[in-house]
Amino acid sequence: MKNDVLEHYKRTGTYTYAGLYGDYFRSLPDEVPVMGRLVCSQVIHRVTLKEGNTNANENLLYGDMNRYPWYRMRCEDDVFLTAPALTAELFRLDGRGFVRDRKVEDKLVVTCRYVSVLMSAILKAKGIPARSRAGFAPYFKEGVSMDHWINQYYSKEESRWVTFDADGFYEEGGMPLTQYDIPYERFDWTAKAYLDVRRGKTDGKRYLFADSLGTCGLPALVRYLVYDFHALMNHELTYSFLPAYLDGRLASLTECELQELDQLAEWLLEPDKNFDALCKLWQQERKFRILNSPLVGDHAHGAELSLLFTA
Repeated sequence: MKNDVLEHYKRTGTYTYAGLYGDYFRSLPDEVPVMGRLVCSQVIHRVTLKEGNTNANENLLYGDMNRYPWYRMRCEDDVFLTAPALTAELFRLDGRGFVRDRKVEDKLVVTCRYVSVLMSAILKAKGIPARSRAGFAPYFKEGVSMDHWINQYYSKEESRWVTFDADGFYEEGGMPLTQYDIPYERFDWTAKAYLDVRRGKTDGKRYLFADSLGTCGLPALVRYLVYDFHALMNHELTYSFLPAYLDGRLASLTECELQELDQLAEWLLEPDKNFDALCKLWQQERKFRILNSPLVGDHAHGAELSLLFTA
């Protein structure tokens, strides 16, 4: 593995910079499975809360959902976007910090992207090359691959990236998944899924974006292609952010635009091998960097957006 690649993934971005929590992160367990289970003990997934003490939580692995306060938000994704924000709220709710016996009423309700960001931030603070990855998980529901964020860290001892998913107590719940060393073929990597759909090798309907609208196929895959690209550049976008040129157009892209995304997907198949090409794209191609969000739309970009659409 080239040293510049590993150094890149030791660096942080807007969402993974530890700030004043750096020393605290470094004090957490070094063993990734131990740290992952500790982080998972601090949160409740919004789906777990909604389903209550059934399905994945039938044996109360995540605690008694009936104890969650009625006045708390049922999803706090919009509130705590960064690792320090997540950590500050956890300390506010329980001054002991990250503890395995955190009460349900003192947990955060967030989704996989937030667990992934927190894991990346902790590993980076420890000087371990780490990255969040945005793709699709086929291990939650038969016949469907759900949009999902996971992590990778580089093992110096084994000279490889280790893929893991800290967003649940899957092994304890009986799921047949080696959660902290997931084989490549057990996860649906966005670039491969996107190219398989584009080439007619598979039906895109199985790739589902959990927006409660049934968004699947290329609109879901294009969204996550962009998210995975940003994540590999240490910029882990949340779900409500999209490049301006894609916002509201995921289902109506031109063939020319899709061909451009084909090239991005080809590079993302092997991001380390194509690291220089991805970095060049990141630095030079404005359309992937100018973002819309709930409070920032086309009107807010001014001349920058005009250049984007006339280039």
